[in-house]
Amino acid sequence: MKQRDRVAMTADEVSALLAESRKVQLATINQDGTPHLVTMFYVLLGGKIAFWTYRSSQKARNLARDPRVTCLVETGEEYFDLRGVAVSGLARGVEDPAGVLEIGRGVAAGMAGVPEDAVEEYVAHAARKRVGYIVEPRRTISWDHRKLT
Repeated sequence: MKQRDRVAMTADEVSALLAESRKVQLATINQDGTPHLVTMFYVLLGGKIAFWTYRSSQKARNLARDPRVTCLVETGEEYFDLRGVAVSGLARGVEDPAGVLEIGRGVAAGMAGVPEDAVEEYVAHAARKRVGYIVEPRRTISWDHRKLT
C-alpha cells in the first residue's frame, strides 16, 4: 500500500475536520495567473465550504473573472499530527440578501470576539457590502499523518 493511500481520510473524517474548523486558506487566480492566497473564516452549508467577502475585494474580482478555487483546511503542529483537506472546485456567487445573511450568520457565529447577542447586528451591517460564495467541489484530497504511527 502506498503511503498516500495510508494517510487518506475517509469521507466521514473529511466531513468532521471541515465541521470542526473555522478558517480556510483560499486560493483564487489573479489576472496575471499568479495565485492570490488569503485566510478566510468559513461555514459549512450543505456540507460545502461557504464564505463571504467585500464585493470590491481582490478575491471577489478574481472570482468574477475565474471561479476556480482551492481551499485548504489543515491542523497539527508536529509531523505525525498533521491533518488536512484540500478542496478544489468552483466558487458559486451568492448575491441575494437572504443567502448572504445566512453565510454571514454562520461565519460570525464561529468567530471569536463577536458576542452571541451581537451577531445579528454585525451581520446585518456587514452584509450590505458583501457577497457570499459556496464552493462546488470538483476534487478533494486529504491526509491524516496520525495514521502513520
